[in-house]
Amino acid sequence: MINQICKEIKERIDNIHIKKFGEKELLSISTQYMGLWLEHVYDAVLYARMDKSKLYLAKNTIDIFVENQKDGQYPFHVGEKNGKITFGYSQIQECVSFVTLALEVAEMLNDDGFYRKIYDSGVKWISWLENNRMTLKKGLIEMFVGYDTGHDNSGRLEGMSCMRNYILPGGERANASVLPQDDEVVPIIAVDMNCNFYGNMMALSKIAEKLGNFDDAVFWKNKAQEVKAKLFEICYDEKDVFFYDVDKNGNKRKYLSSTIFHLFLENLLDKEADRALIDKIYTRHIKNEKEFWTNYPFPSMAICDKSCEGHMVINSWGYYTQGLIVLRCIRWMDYYGMSKDFDHICKKWIEAWTDCYDDFKFGQEIDPVTGKPTKSSEWYSSCMLMYLYAVKRLNG
Repeated sequence: MINQICKEIKERIDNIHIKKFGEKELLSISTQYMGLWLEHVYDAVLYARMDKSKLYLAKNTIDIFVENQKDGQYPFHVGEKNGKITFGYSQIQECVSFVTLALEVAEMLNDDGFYRKIYDSGVKWISWLENNRMTLKKGLIEMFVGYDTGHDNSGRLEGMSCMRNYILPGGERANASVLPQDDEVVPIIAVDMNCNFYGNMMALSKIAEKLGNFDDAVFWKNKAQEVKAKLFEICYDEKDVFFYDVDKNGNKRKYLSSTIFHLFLENLLDKEADRALIDKIYTRHIKNEKEFWTNYPFPSMAICDKSCEGHMVINSWGYYTQGLIVLRCIRWMDYYGMSKDFDHICKKWIEAWTDCYDDFKFGQEIDPVTGKPTKSSEWYSSCMLMYLYAVKRLNG
């Protein structure tokens, strides 16, 4: 049955999800979420790694975001309306450092011109973030609206006036550069966003070195290390061994959110120099059955967190195990030596979606305790790709 399911996934992706947006073929997310989100760029990059004939999809994906930067800002969404391609700029929603993913595509292409293109683009992105998302002047970037993080309906957004977008008096969404007015907690220094910020700078350092710009390579590496130092200074709670978002008043927002995984997936924690801290976080929180190590890991909020009690019944980053979280485990668990645990997660992912295949096919999320899916976004690209990856990893 598993092999047949894999065959159906491939047919679904190739015949339905790969579609033209303007002149470029892209990997669309699902029938519920039409188009491509910045947080899903990794989907196309991973698919290219799994099937080299799909490398063009990864390149097209990088190209369309790079070529449609507005004053340095990447669109968070590429869509289509009435036959015309559309772009959204009302939030950030990066989630995996874009320049890092662009670098991985450049390495697969082995194209010097592409390296230069993504380097220039990445420099503009960093500049936009520094000019528009550092209002507190703390050396770290900030969350203005809930959709910036992609963590819809999460407890970590509590108290924000704009848990989705900032809507102007005329009813339009504000550009992501506009700070909501009279908010008691915003701007918020967000852990995950700054891990991405760090990752982008480290990628720029590597690209600069590739291009022979060694002074620039040192410059970007040093800037990345400054971000890391500030993240430790402002967001790290030594007693709790956890990194928390911090509001504009300097208060730590103590939600045990899946943002903790971003320190790993962006390789902000050095696997040798930070080994003691890695082991503490992993043992105390990630491998804790009362927090993140549930029957079907990893929930988007530790299940012991009080905010889970009122989670939404669908599309909630305040409780459910998300396909995006599990897919991103590919980026860090082997790297940090947690391969055996990742094998277990892959096994549980296959089990959950195989068991419910006749009722609901490859949605956005599952219950971390029961493994049952919500009815959110059937045929979700991240979920399908994770299933294919897990089957290949465990069964060849």
